[in-house]
Amino acid sequence: MIVALLSVELYLPMSGSLKDKRMVLRRVKDRLKAFNVSVAEVAHQDLWQRAGLGVATVASSEDMAGETLTSVLREIERLEPGLVVQSQVEYLR
Repeated sequence: MIVALLSVELYLPMSGSLKDKRMVLRRVKDRLKAFNVSVAEVAHQDLWQRAGLGVATVASSEDMAGETLTSVLREIERLEPGLVVQSQVEYLR
């Protein structure tokens, strides 16, 4: 069993308030439900134009977990093009 964590840093230049930011993040989180992953805002909760998301998955192999998180990252880029500033994947055994 492998637990994998994707950390994603987003820059949201169009957000003028926390409400605008929450609308964008809600849309992203709702779309990621299809990937059967857990998603949470884990950083920059008080900033309007930055967001840090944590995405976790559990799989039977590192390859499967990596494929899932790669698909998640592609979906975030598709929904909000150009907003991903940084991403990192960690595997826990």
